[in-house]
Amino acid sequence: MDDTTSEMSAPAERALKAAYIDTLEQLSTYSKQEIAALHGVGPSVLRVLESTLREQGLRFNDSEIHS
Repeated sequence: MDDTTSEMSAPAERALKAAYIDTLEQLSTYSKQEIAALHGVGPSVLRVLESTLREQGLRFNDSEIHS
């Protein structure tokens, strides 16, 4: 997710790393709500992530909640 993280804040980048989310494929297994709940991830970061996922033919998984 190196290209994506250049457009994100440092707290958001750290939050994704702390959740062990290193790839867009891993990110796509989470719901938008789960990612939004991470400290440091706000609306602008969600827009960047959603756009980047869409460019790669991926999207947030809103049908599965991780525990």
